[in-house]
Amino acid sequence: MITIRKRNEHNQVTWQYAGQVLSSGPDQVTIQAHFNRPDMPFQGITLKQGDRFIETFYTDRWYNIFEIHDRDDDAIKGWYCNIGRPAVWDAPDALSYIDLALDLWVTSSGNQTVLDEDEFARAEIDAPTRAKALQALADLQQLFLLKKVD
Repeated sequence: MITIRKRNEHNQVTWQYAGQVLSSGPDQVTIQAHFNRPDMPFQGITLKQGDRFIETFYTDRWYNIFEIHDRDDDAIKGWYCNIGRPAVWDAPDALSYIDLALDLWVTSSGNQTVLDEDEFARAEIDAPTRAKALQALADLQQLFLLKKVD
């Protein structure tokens, strides 16, 4: 088990949870975690407590990708992508990333929705970081258009 820590632009932990490592490589780690909040509507689906998340974090990319599977039939609901600084290992069993507010939601049918643009606009981040975040969003959008997500 490892601990995943989501941090804001001020490096403060805003959410933390445990996951199981499924695979790892020099620049990425894929974990499995389960949604631990009450059922909630989200972008035309319901995120259910117990939904399975396959989360890939990269140490060389400005995003992470969460593949969401339904708790009841394991069908893919979609992909939630956080734009943020590359992940870093805080300890051998703890990984963190700085979330930059901007997100991409991709449905199982491939429709894309950019989320939290207003929050991203208000974020206290410098121009070079903002540019890298916007490039990461463009890269993700292209990956999903080509369906080449790894």
